[in-house]
Formats: sequence, structure tokens, C-alpha cells
Amino acid sequence: MGLLTPDQLESFNSQGYLVIESFSSKDEIDSMVKRMEQLVDQFDPSSTASIFSTKNQQQLTDDYFFESAENISFFFEEKAFGDDGNLKQPKQLSLNKVGHALHEIEPAFKKFSSSEKASGLMSSLGYKRPVIMQSMYIFKQPGIGGEVVPHQDNSFIYTEPQTCTGLWLALEDATILNGCLWAIPGSHKNGLVRKFFRDEDGVKFDRPSPSYDQKDFVPIEVKAGSLVVIHGNLIHQSFENQSTKSRHAYSLHVVDTVGCKWAAEN
Repeated sequence: MGLLTPDQLESFNSQGYLVIESFSSKDEIDSMVKRMEQLVDQFDPSSTASIFSTKNQQQLTDDYFFESAENISFFFEEKAFGDDGNLKQPKQLSLNKVGHALHEIEPAFKKFSSSEKASGLMSSLGYKRPVIMQSMYIFKQPGIGGEVVPHQDNSFIYTEPQTCTGLWLALEDATILNGCLWAIPGSHKNGLVRKFFRDEDGVKFDRPSPSYDQKDFVPIEVKAGSLVVIHGNLIHQSFENQSTKSRHAYSLHVVDTVGCKWAAEN
């Protein structure tokens, strides 16, 4: 289950990402989507106004974000609130993401995350004892779904040697119009450009972001049920969702725990 063919492995090693169509069944997707609808319905938005942003990293320093590593926490879009501090639209259309322990706490997400096909995939990539470090349900809301700037997953989830791999499952069709992933093919071969770390002053990058030529990026448009496997050093991004359709996805970040060391400052 889930083992990659030699051609798929060659493509992944060459490009830094791989699209596996029909990785998840409609029933699997429906179970995760419906459970998330229930979780959002139960969520009281007045309990927190944490906003996830890849532009303003200081937002990440609040306790709510750090505690989300072992919880199911809700993060709003930057554009969700009006000048009066209230949501401009229903909470269901205001969230950026929910994370980061869905794979541990919620059965519908745990079932997919620890499935034979997922573990088989990681085994075929050479992982000895893969462990999921975080999981996220990403909404990419219509009209306000925020931009995710160019980045590498190894910057945030660092091991020595580097072993982070992203698994990005499309729960809805992802298109250029609604904010699909974009990547620079082969960019993973150039190594890690910067690290994001935590110290007594909070969280920060160790150096500024390089500038990238947008012409080097290619869109990764996929149908619901497709899995995008992302090398930890691949430069990838997504733009704002300016369409009327959401782009729900379930994302996992996996590291190996054999022959490598987890960075204490992650």
C-alpha cells in the first residue's frame, strides 16, 4: 500500500515534489470534511482571535500558537475582522486553519494519517521510523484566503540531517483561481536557505528571505483526493484565494526519528 514506483521516486528526486492522484477516496475525504464542520460549529470564536500569518511572524509568539502543538486550535485569516474587532462574516468563512494535533486527537484524521498507504509512502521514501510532527486543516477561504509566502518546510521543522517531508492532501479541487500550490521544480537541490527558531525572545528567522523570480514557479493544480508530496527543501508558496470557491486541504509534516536529531530550538 502506498509504495512508490521507480518512476515516481525518480520524479520526486528530480522535481522535489510528486502528485499522486486519487490517493484518498471520497469517503475518506467526506469523513474529514464533515468532522471539521462539526468542530468549527462547536468552536466559540470569542475564545481567541489568534491570526496565522507567514508575513507577520510575531503573531506566532502567543501562547495559543505554541500550545496548539498538542491541541486542536483555531486560527483566523488576517482579513476576517472588521475595524470594530468583530468578524466580518460567519466563522465558517473566517478561519485560516485548524491545527496542529488533528492526527493525534481526531479519529477521522488519525485514520488517514496513520494509514498503511501513508506509512508505505514514507517507507518508500527511505524513512525508518517516520513521525508526524504536526497536522493542519487549511481552508483557503473564498475571497480572503491568505497568501503563503515562498518557504521551505525544513526551515520550521528541522532535524539533523534534514528529514522533513510535507504531505498535502487536496480535500477540494485546487486551481490557480482558488490558490493552489506553486513550486520551483528542482529547488530542493540547493539546500536550506534559512531556519526559523525559537529562543527566549520569541521566534524568528536566522536570516532574511531570498528574493525569488515568480517566473520560476509552476502551479500544482490537483483534483480532490490527490496527494502532493513535498521535499523539505522545496521552495513553494500559494497566493490569495480571489475566487468564490474555497480550497480545503489537510497537511502533514513528517520527520524520521532514526539516525537524526530533532532541533531543540524548533
